[in-house]
Amino acid sequence: MIVTTTNGIDGKELEIISVVFGNTVRAKHIGSDIAAGLKNIVGGELRGYSDMLTQARKEAYDRMVENAEHLNADAIVNVRFTTSQTMAGAAELLAYGTAVRIKNTQ
Repeated sequence: MIVTTTNGIDGKELEIISVVFGNTVRAKHIGSDIAAGLKNIVGGELRGYSDMLTQARKEAYDRMVENAEHLNADAIVNVRFTTSQTMAGAAELLAYGTAVRIKNTQ
């Protein structure tokens, strides 16, 4: 599966199938929250949150690819990620793009 943030694939003619997406909602762990509060005083990376977002991004990405595979797509173009707070202490990470088939241009 080709996955790209560009609007197309150089040298390929594409047939648009559908918008595809994958998402996950994650909640903060109380231990991470306490550590983040302490880090806020002295500064520095909030490693627990960085790790949580890395895992969430991978999960959202994998779900988006699964969605495209289900549609028999060859690629996903114009891929984007976004986050939003769904409730206090929880955030959604969404990956989305356009599933396409590569046309056979002989």
